[in-house]
Amino acid sequence: MRALVIGEALIDIVTRDGRVVGEHVGGSPLNVAVGLGLLGRSVDLLTYIADDARGRRIIDHLDRAGVGLVRDSVRAARTPTAIATLDEKGSAHYEFDIEWQLTGTAEVRPPLVVHTGSIATVLEPGCRAAAALVDTYRTSATVTFDPNARPRIIDDTNTARARIERMIEKADVVKASEEDLRFLDPDRSVEQIARTWLDSGPSIVAVTLGARGAAAWCAAGPVRVPAFHVQVVDTVGAGDAFMSGLIDALWSRGLLGAEQRRALAAIGTETLTDVVRTAVLSSALTVSKPGADLPDRETRDAAMESAILG
Repeated sequence: MRALVIGEALIDIVTRDGRVVGEHVGGSPLNVAVGLGLLGRSVDLLTYIADDARGRRIIDHLDRAGVGLVRDSVRAARTPTAIATLDEKGSAHYEFDIEWQLTGTAEVRPPLVVHTGSIATVLEPGCRAAAALVDTYRTSATVTFDPNARPRIIDDTNTARARIERMIEKADVVKASEEDLRFLDPDRSVEQIARTWLDSGPSIVAVTLGARGAAAWCAAGPVRVPAFHVQVVDTVGAGDAFMSGLIDALWSRGLLGAEQRRALAAIGTETLTDVVRTAVLSSALTVSKPGADLPDRETRDAAMESAILG
């Protein structure tokens, strides 16, 4: 009953108005793993960091969240970094210094859910190993995927898009942002892209819409959930909080694991609405704080009760 997350871990160096305002542990897959750990889920992270000051900071961060670090994750020459520049609305734009490598099979028991995405699924040479690991673990696990497209690290756009499309076909649950969709398929609407993805294999396709909340599609039909009204500090980690909230909500409903693939495919719109609402709330709580400060279960449950009671 564990999750396995495969992907990058790094240090976000956050700048605003030309000055550094903070350094935070980050990386989209790491944030998803930490989000699940804070929600009380058992989770392991397979990544590629160094035994340096920043790498040790990442390890301490994972320990505090209850996330296990898969053996052989500490092999890099230096721990990756990202310059996260905040605009006037608190939205982050990234420049990366990252190397991504994986070898072999992660030494973990077959997981209930395996999540990957972002840089890990497009950057050579590690993206090939990440795809192979998803194939390996799909026999036991629900596969969740967030393309979290990073155009600035992509040299060959067509190759990156093809890799993302192949991962979507393998996935049971796909989450993307409007920005992802504009990069991946600029000539079609959000709904057109989501329905095409749904037809290619996934049981759920969810799209985050910023201040407008989120939408999702399943075989039973589409759902729409408005955003919770909060004061936005910055958007770092918002999509990752949504993803961890989405996985957690499906987990709570017994819809994860390869044996539940048919049940997940048969999810109804009422259940999907509840699942997406939980994910939207997780994201709202994160954007109300600086950096990728994802909520724990007590915080999120209290906020949900408050929202329900009005």
